[in-house]
Amino acid sequence: MPVFVDKARIFIQSGKGGDGHVSFRREKYVPNGGPDGGDGGKGGDIIFKIDEGINTLSDFHYGGKYKAENGQDGNKRRCHGKNGSDLIIRVPEGTVVKEAQTGKVIADMSRDNREVVVLKGGRGGNGNMHYATSTMQAPKYAQPGQPAIELEVLLELKVIADVGLVGFPNVGKSTFLSKVSNAKPKIANYHFTTLSPMLGVVDLQDAKGFVVADIPGLIEGASEGAGLGHEFLRHIERTRMMIHIVDAASTEGRDPFEDIEAINNELKNYNADITNKPQVIAANKIDMLPDGEESEIILKLKEKYEPLGVKVFATSTLTGKGIQELLYYVSRTISEMQDKPIVFEQEYFPETMARVEDDAFTVTYDSDKHEYVVEGPKIEKMLGYTNLESEKGFVFFQKFMADNGILDDLEKLHIQEGDTVRMYGFSFEYYRNADTVPGTFEEDEEE
Repeated sequence: MPVFVDKARIFIQSGKGGDGHVSFRREKYVPNGGPDGGDGGKGGDIIFKIDEGINTLSDFHYGGKYKAENGQDGNKRRCHGKNGSDLIIRVPEGTVVKEAQTGKVIADMSRDNREVVVLKGGRGGNGNMHYATSTMQAPKYAQPGQPAIELEVLLELKVIADVGLVGFPNVGKSTFLSKVSNAKPKIANYHFTTLSPMLGVVDLQDAKGFVVADIPGLIEGASEGAGLGHEFLRHIERTRMMIHIVDAASTEGRDPFEDIEAINNELKNYNADITNKPQVIAANKIDMLPDGEESEIILKLKEKYEPLGVKVFATSTLTGKGIQELLYYVSRTISEMQDKPIVFEQEYFPETMARVEDDAFTVTYDSDKHEYVVEGPKIEKMLGYTNLESEKGFVFFQKFMADNGILDDLEKLHIQEGDTVRMYGFSFEYYRNADTVPGTFEEDEEE
């Protein structure tokens, strides 16, 4: 028997962008050809897609890591690396994708959100053909591909239904659902007989039908994790209205007033917004009340709850009494509500929140080439948006080097005036200024 799973935790990772390539034209009659290194390919995306044939998250029950394909590196002769293949993760409608640590929503796979790119693959790096200038005609630098994004996500399935049935175990919810809809739940006199939300479609003559969900029985303390009811409270969040079923006959010795208050407290403790949803009370099992007692208990329930805007219906799933009146009332109420689907808005944006830019840099000495080498993502990013051929750009570059402590690090390595500093495809000669404070560069001109 398949297991109903409505919560899972998995790792997802987009594809890394391919690295740009460093190469130069080598043709028979072109001894000193220009740069022709191609760009790297884009990394694959992680895409979530609704699959109508799935109604559980059981495929993700044991976790796992889902990784898109990396982009291929660029190649010589301006050849572009192949883009990495996207990875499509199929989930049932109603699945909410959350960032696992914060619980913030990334995507709600419901209604019009049939397919969502959750993680974008890294950009491919530029090949060295992009870095040729009048002063640097043979750049030996190509841009690395953008790194992948890795994220742990929580998948939560929140059923999509207009109406939720709530109430303690054995008050008749499953029987009610089987009588009013096409659903065929298992019915027995055990606590938590319903171990997964059951959905049914209610069809009414000359009235708008609706989808109803039997939410597994709640008990006091469910909002704090007691009993199985806690596992299913999330399914109430999408419903637009609730039918609260109580045992008016107290067949198990329970007080219907205490039950109503207890369930409402659990809903409020879990999510206060739920208690603002329209609610009706189905005072069930009236066929089991002694003669004359039906009107008394129903009257007391109406006196307490109808002034609060909660309509009370006397019902019996055995005889069918009161059921049609309740269903038509629910249909009218839903029709009068604004037809606004309950969709959870995005709160977490992986592109900016999960992609951590590494601000580190290194300053080293290459004894073989007698050059000082400055590298790191922060340096590369700065060079990417700075026009070193303009006076304003070069002043900004000088200030950047001083403000980030790079000049101090070069001094610690005993750099001398006239020494060469290399940063990816760029080379500079180092000079101290008149006050012997480090901070002056002159760009080398490549032959």
